[in-house]
Amino acid sequence: MKSFVVIGCGRFGSSIARTLYSLGNEVLAIDSSEEIIKEISEEVTHAVQADVMDETVLMDLGLRNFDVAVVAIGSDIEASIMATLVVKDLGIDKVIAKAQSELHGKVLSKIGADKIIFPERDMGVRVAHNLASTNILDFIELSPDYSILEIAALKEWEEKSLAQLRLPSKYGINVMAIKRGDSIKVSPNGEVIIKKDDILVIIGNTKDIKRVEQRAGE
Repeated sequence: MKSFVVIGCGRFGSSIARTLYSLGNEVLAIDSSEEIIKEISEEVTHAVQADVMDETVLMDLGLRNFDVAVVAIGSDIEASIMATLVVKDLGIDKVIAKAQSELHGKVLSKIGADKIIFPERDMGVRVAHNLASTNILDFIELSPDYSILEIAALKEWEEKSLAQLRLPSKYGINVMAIKRGDSIKVSPNGEVIIKKDDILVIIGNTKDIKRVEQRAGE
């Protein structure tokens, strides 16, 4: 389990916060709106109303203990920059920041943001799945019920055949393809042996996909 602080809980930030929490992570949501905090409080570990322009407030929340900070503030560029500066100064290992424009993104990079996200190109849910585990390479929600996951082979899968792993019966998922180096094997049969650094493209019910993600994050 990882710990995340999400600063700014509009549509984008709340989507990230809720998804990270649903994947079994500790999530602190911060927003200046009391209404937003009330709305999200039941779907994250902790939710706090705070002025992100107040450096002292952010420091008092103990943010330095979190693994990742996501600065998802919307239209207030000044607040976005200030929050990014504060969490970076506090020593959080990884800082992800939302940018409105290329120029805004360049400023955030200059002050230490490790990754810049442009919401027009990156869906909040998709970003959250990638953050939750280093094994998760991509996530596509086909519908509320079914999703596709691209995942690096777990260590426990290595040197075992798909038949031995019994992924359909164990997790309720099916392997659509296996990427190995520059090659890709579509619809692999049960005799295929999973190797280290293989990438599996799997499909399944979203609930079952989340079980695999939680396993990958352990």
